[in-house]
Amino acid sequence: MKARAHIFIQGLVQGVFFRSFVRSEANMLGVKGWVKNLSDGRVEAVLEGDKDQIEKLIELCKKGPPNARVESVAIEWETYSGHFRDFEIKH
Repeated sequence: MKARAHIFIQGLVQGVFFRSFVRSEANMLGVKGWVKNLSDGRVEAVLEGDKDQIEKLIELCKKGPPNARVESVAIEWETYSGHFRDFEIKH
């Protein structure tokens, strides 16, 4: 089943290659969308694809790369749009 999740990751998640980590894992799982840093220190991402793969990616985001310390991941499930062709890091 196709799905879309809008997530916000809080903790020590900037300056620790978190966005690169998310993009790499998303590409391996076949998830499309984007990830970016927010000015308040959080990381935001929109994930689209197979719901099972999105759920796996969210679980990976709860851990993050080695130097990250994730405090929380807020998830908002949204309507699948299908308009992403790849996964990108937004600046």
